[in-house]
Parts: sequence; structure tokens; C-alpha cells
Amino acid sequence: MSLKSRRQERGSRLSDVESEAAPDAVAQFRRQLLEEADLAQLSQLDAHQLRIRLERIAGSLLTREGPVITSEERSSLIRSVVDEMLGLGVLEPLLADDEVTEIMVNGIDDIWVERSGRLTRVEDRRFTSEAQLYQTIERIVAGVNRRVDESSPMVDARLPTGERVNVIIPPLALKGPSITIRRFPRPFDLSELIDNGTVSEAMVELLDALVRARLNIVVSGGTGTGKTTFLNALSSSIPEDERIVTIEDAAELQLQQPHVVALEARPENVEGKGEVTIRELVRNSLRMRPDRIIVGEVRGEETVDMLQAMNTGHEGSLVTVHANSVRHAVMRLETLASMTDLNMSFEALRDQINGAVEVLVHLERFPDGSRKVAEISATVSEHWEQIKLATIAEYVPDRGRPDRTVTGRFIHYGLPAPVRDRLARAGVDLPEAFDVSLDPEEHVTVVEDMRP
Repeated sequence: MSLKSRRQERGSRLSDVESEAAPDAVAQFRRQLLEEADLAQLSQLDAHQLRIRLERIAGSLLTREGPVITSEERSSLIRSVVDEMLGLGVLEPLLADDEVTEIMVNGIDDIWVERSGRLTRVEDRRFTSEAQLYQTIERIVAGVNRRVDESSPMVDARLPTGERVNVIIPPLALKGPSITIRRFPRPFDLSELIDNGTVSEAMVELLDALVRARLNIVVSGGTGTGKTTFLNALSSSIPEDERIVTIEDAAELQLQQPHVVALEARPENVEGKGEVTIRELVRNSLRMRPDRIIVGEVRGEETVDMLQAMNTGHEGSLVTVHANSVRHAVMRLETLASMTDLNMSFEALRDQINGAVEVLVHLERFPDGSRKVAEISATVSEHWEQIKLATIAEYVPDRGRPDRTVTGRFIHYGLPAPVRDRLARAGVDLPEAFDVSLDPEEHVTVVEDMRP
């Protein structure tokens, strides 16, 4: 072949790399890389060394047989080839973007991401085929020894780097396989949430005092309101000399204290065996001499075990629950606790909540993507009474703007007597902003019964 012909061929291959067919070029060089690599030798390397070795082999391969491209295009192609071999291919650049908090794949050419609370469509990334998308799914579920097929079309998993993944495929997903990847930002402490506009400075002082005084706190909110991030921040006020046991369905919490035991529930395996539930972990945690128990989210019969733990000396426990307000959070706890197989009357279940839950913190996500503490309330009812909640602080938004930007103000009220007494007994100073006289009946809501 003449020099001119070889240049024309290499130029033609370059156009392939720069065109919509770039994923095909990735697949082509990936096949060549597999043929060139010594797989037995590569299997002895750790992940970092393996990536470096594959990048070197891919670079040599491109120099010898690849198209004439710029150094930037060359680096991009090498990275894409190695990502396709080791990582999640098309999704790897999105996982490397620190601003992305959620990745949503709704089919081969419909990918969305969340940045700063806002959803945007990714225009420059797509899977070449449904087969490539399924290959990515298989790589995800294989890492947690699960399978996904028509008989088991839904899977929850976790990437090696900690991101939580949900996969659902046809026939349940009507428009094709769907992947949702939730990433977790670095842990915040409470003071950093002031800069984000999530809380006021006075609220931070109050929340820090409540945690140090070992009050039982429930964090509520809807999907995407930042409950896990907030729970992480709240836990930063726990003293470092305490033993903390965390219990989660999928490990997300990133506590910074030195003495943390992290427990994670386990789904059943492909044979339908080996499941370990949140409830079993809550019960087991009571035998582990915890100073604090933190449950990522209660969503079933483990609720009553958690309430009983809070009522029997495990003070300072933290838990989240999915709800739309503090009032609905109490009603949700009642509903979840009633799912237990224990023979308990409704009145007894309600009294468990009355005695266990001392403070509720509700989070909301607003139209502009911002997340704020919408309300902090305390339980002020006595045993066997209907549950009464006193509002301690709340966020009052202004009237909405055309650009959906949310403005408003945090309002602070006085602390009810039960909270004041707990702070005093713990030797924790009362935050100045809340050191005001309060009418016992002011800002109090009675939660209606949720009788079956």
C-alpha cells in the first residue's frame, strides 16, 4: 500500500473517531487491546496499576495502528477504551465530575444528571446499543454477586467507590433498561450547612446542643431532600469518645468519629437465601454496647425495635424517615410500627413514639433545587396522650419568583419545657436565640390518630 493510501486510510479512521461512530472506534480498539494484553499478568495487578498498564498498552496500540489524531483526542480515546474495559464506559466521565450528585439513565440515548439540585440532560453521551447498556448493568450487578434478568428485574447495588445504584429492566421498565446512580458528597458538618443556606446559625447552635444533650432525633423529608447528608452533618456533633453503631440498607453515612461500627443489610442471594434485614441489625446492635444508634432510614417493622431501643436507655439515637412534614413523620412512624408481628395495641404503639421521639427535623427541597430545614419541632405530650408537637424553628419562604429562585427567612421560637429540662440536665447551654419565654400552648400541633 502506498504512503498516500495509508494516509487516506488513517484519515478515514480519524473521521470515525471524531464522528458519531466514536463508540465503535472504542469497541474496535478495546477488542485489539484484549488481544494484545497478557490477561494472566494483568490479573495480578491492583486497580490503579491495572489502569496504568492498560493505558500504556492502548497508547502503544494507537501509535502503531491508530488514526492520526491530536494529543487531546488521543488521550480521550485511550481513556474511553480503558473505561469501557474497567469501568462503566459511557458513564465514567459523569462519575468523575464532582458536581454531579445523581446520574439517571432512561435508555441508550436518554441520560440525565443532577447538579446543585437541578436536572439537566446529557447531550454528548449515549450508549451505542442496548447490548452495551446491558453490559454496563451486568458489570454493576456482578460486583455485588447479584443477577438481573426477567425473573429478577430489579436490583439495588453499590459501586466499589460507594455510589448507590438501582437498576430496573423490562418487562417492568417499559422503555428499556434504567439505571439510577446516587453519589454522596464529602461529609459536611453543621456549620458548613449555614453557607449552603440550609440552616441558620441559631439553628446550628440548637441542633448541636440537642445532639450533645443526647436527645433522640428523627430527620424527615421527601426523596432528594438531603436526609443522609444532613444526618451526616448532625452526627458530627457526637463526641469522639462515644461508640456509634450505624445501620443502613445501603451504606451511605460517612461518620468521622474514630469509634464507628457500620452495619449494612444484605439482600437475598441468587438462590433466595442469606438475607439480613434492618430489623435483625437493629436487634443485634443492642448487644454491641452502643452509645448511639443511627439508622439510615426506617421503612418497615424495624421501626418498633428502634422505638423500643430509644425508650430503653439508648439516648441520643438518630434516624431518618420518609415524610412530607413533621406531623406526617409521626403518622408515618405509627404506620411503620404497626407493621410489626408483635401483638401491640395502637395506643401502645403511639405511646412508644411519644416516649421515644423527642425532636423532629424536617427537610424540604424547593423549586430552585435548594434544600433547607423547613421545621424543627419537639414532642411535648405526656405518656398515653395524643402526640403534641411544638414548633421550635421554621423556614418561611417569600412569594415565589418567576425564575423559581427561593428566598425567605428562618424564624426561631422559644424552647418548650421538656427540651429545656433535658439541656439543663445534660449541662448543655441553652442557645441564646431560643432563650425566650414560651406559652406552653403556642405553636403546638396535635397529631391526629392513625387508627387502622
